[in-house]
Amino acid sequence: MGRLTRAELQARNRARVLAAARDEFAERGFRDAKVDAIADRAGLTRGAVYSNFPGKRALYFSVLAGLAEREAGPDGARRPSPASGETPATGTADAGTPGVATAREALAAFARAWVSRLPLATDGPARLGMDLMPEVLADQRVRQPFAQLMKLNAIVLGLALERLDGHASTRRRVRIAETALTTLHGASQMADAAPGFAEPFDIVAACAALADLDLGDRWDPPHLPFVPRARPADQPWSPPLAVDAVRGEPVPLTRDGVVAVLGLHRLEAVEEAVRATPPGGEVTAVLVTGDPGELGPLARLTLAGLRACLRQVLPAPAWPCLRVVHDDEGAVAAAAGVAAVSDGTEAAIRVRSGRVVARADGYGACHAAASAEP
Repeated sequence: MGRLTRAELQARNRARVLAAARDEFAERGFRDAKVDAIADRAGLTRGAVYSNFPGKRALYFSVLAGLAEREAGPDGARRPSPASGETPATGTADAGTPGVATAREALAAFARAWVSRLPLATDGPARLGMDLMPEVLADQRVRQPFAQLMKLNAIVLGLALERLDGHASTRRRVRIAETALTTLHGASQMADAAPGFAEPFDIVAACAALADLDLGDRWDPPHLPFVPRARPADQPWSPPLAVDAVRGEPVPLTRDGVVAVLGLHRLEAVEEAVRATPPGGEVTAVLVTGDPGELGPLARLTLAGLRACLRQVLPAPAWPCLRVVHDDEGAVAAAAGVAAVSDGTEAAIRVRSGRVVARADGYGACHAAASAEP
């Protein structure tokens, strides 16, 4: 066998660190885990660990993200929790749940998928995720992006519920989705803190009942008189290959619609593009961050958790015309003309027939690009 290239050696070392960290976190928990112990388990130096990950928390988020993405899986089949004793699910997730035809049924199925993933014990492998929320709470630099990631999850789920209502419906479902996700995340926390406290069937019934609530939710177009209109453009659009984090499959970014480059503090702005884009146009949210080492894995983790449930639930017609792409390297952003990114980035382009026909930057860019004159 020939010598490994530098890139191959880095990839192998990174995999060894992740495997060692997973064992260390599972046995000792995040707080008591030691970077030196992880390095020893991996057969590497402490410096080699830090050359791949900026800190212990970044490594922790990366471990959880990898597990969540494998569970969600590009093939769509749900992986059973090691603590659940379940056998693997069969079939493809793209087919969704055949019986789901209404928002109420979808919320019930989504909640069932969620609670089926909850650990039944707080030791062994189930212990891995117990320190996630304390680490989110520990630092405002993590809390704000996490809040926006949850907003994005609610927008995706809400748009799916709206499509089940029918294209003629004008009812916004994002606030119901927010309430359902709040309920389910609370159930996850109680499963860690007080195993056996909540009855899973009650959680499912409560989430289903949310569909009948009138929360006064409606979409009002943003009033942005101080935001300049999108600038006309006529440039070729040649984006790199990308994967949709919601569906777990390659996404063709060349389709007509809006590509929004959003930092992790501005994710909710994508709804402005979705609401303003003409029927038939697609919207892609390209997630960028000024801290890809730590916040990039947090974004992957949060979206993968949503995907793991959605792919079991949604029939094909209910998938929203919203794609989400992780762009830690900034390659898609650069192709869109956004050379420097941060967590506050908001920029958008309008694509038609393989060309950029309009672009906008700054607060209100998503709405401006989506509502630009064709």
